[in-house]
Amino acid sequence: MFKPHKLAIIGLGHVGSAVLARAIACQLAAEIVCIDIKPEVAHGEAVDAVHSLSCSLVPGMKVYSGGFEECRDADVIICAAGPSIVPGQKMDRLILAKENIAVIRQVMGEVTKYTREAVFIMITNPLDITTYVAATEFDYPAGRLFGTGTTLETMRLKAIVGQHYHVNAADVQGYMLGEHGNSAFPAWSTVNIGGVPLKELDEFYDHAGELNLAEIGQEVVNTAYDVVQSKGWTNTGIAMGACRLAKAVLLDEHAVCPVSLPLKGEYGLTEVALSLPSVIGKNGVERRIPLHLPEEELALLKKSAESIRDVLRSNGVI
Repeated sequence: MFKPHKLAIIGLGHVGSAVLARAIACQLAAEIVCIDIKPEVAHGEAVDAVHSLSCSLVPGMKVYSGGFEECRDADVIICAAGPSIVPGQKMDRLILAKENIAVIRQVMGEVTKYTREAVFIMITNPLDITTYVAATEFDYPAGRLFGTGTTLETMRLKAIVGQHYHVNAADVQGYMLGEHGNSAFPAWSTVNIGGVPLKELDEFYDHAGELNLAEIGQEVVNTAYDVVQSKGWTNTGIAMGACRLAKAVLLDEHAVCPVSLPLKGEYGLTEVALSLPSVIGKNGVERRIPLHLPEEELALLKKSAESIRDVLRSNGVI
């Protein structure tokens, strides 16, 4: 029997509401349920969304609010529960660890009463910390729970490089890897445009000046904090990234995206979750791609892993 796709969104704050808007705009699922610790917030977002569905630009969809029991038949769950960093705080997502570890343990305790079958996509920061906790403490099937990871940083990298060379950002290939946070780094060994490797880009594409690799890597990381200081939060980019990953699951695309998942010995690393390119299909992460990184990038990956591990240790997770 045919079953239309169902998406559950947990946490309808700035990020979750943006996920809802993008999911509707992208026609991601026939049925979307909004879940929040404040039922009135989920209700308000759902009703507001329903009123947008009478527009002829959007096909018939079902949007409503509900409790965690609505996860039982969801195909994909996107979790944006918990607070984010705000202006005036230290600009480091890792400061959220203690509070959001507790939030995610509560969320996962509720979700796993009803399902371990839905593919679960984590957005809650600090992303690699919450992903590690959720993936290792609740008997969720390997690969079915992963974090958006450096998907957003990679989108930002592609945008910046695309602008520099005056090309469509979608045609820039390459990854930001490691932590979704301050220790993320551009894997320049993976960057190309239309098959042209990094060292030859100046020869084939228009550009105004030199591509400063160190400055761009820092710009990608700092962009999030620029947005936070300017408007108070970030939500548009990460919402689109999460919907991109959900689509890869729902359409069984086998798309290659940099997402966060606990490592199982790749590069000799364990007891940490961080982002590597991964094949995303109907079962979630179906394969990890441990790239043959040059020495300097491998060192940055290990440094990023240690930064994440320090927070896991200090919060008693490992």
